[in-house]
Amino acid sequence: MEQRITLVTLGVRDLSRARRFYEALGWRGQEVERTVFFQAGGLALVLWDRDLLAADCGLPPGSSGRGGPDAVGFGGIVLAHNVRSRAEVDDLLAAVEVAGGSITKPAAVNAIGFYSSAFTDPDGHVWEVAHNPGFPLAADGSLTLPDFGADPGQPEGESGS
Repeated sequence: MEQRITLVTLGVRDLSRARRFYEALGWRGQEVERTVFFQAGGLALVLWDRDLLAADCGLPPGSSGRGGPDAVGFGGIVLAHNVRSRAEVDDLLAAVEVAGGSITKPAAVNAIGFYSSAFTDPDGHVWEVAHNPGFPLAADGSLTLPDFGADPGQPEGESGS
């Protein structure tokens, strides 16, 4: 399997409400057969009825994936949206509140030194919003992870041995 994600699909209870929320944040979607697709850089975010999504995955309606009813609370997945400045974090949080989302963690410098916050969309999907200077974004918004094992004093591409 190649190391790649092409689609992230969120199961939603009310497709129209979910679409309005993301469009209020500036996203532009296309609805095809009761499914909404948003181009998000090199991948797509998809909104689809939660029970139809479960059925498509071979799970019963209302399933959490563990054979039981939908889990209440944190589901173990967080989507992340990195931005170029602290001001962008704050601006996005203001838009989230206006659009009907819930801020679950106010913006602050976190334990490892970057500025972040978290919110949930109307269906409870968790998003982190962060400005992390260690993860610079390209002009197109794409992120390339740094080499975490590199010696900070060593020019890139050179070995310290």
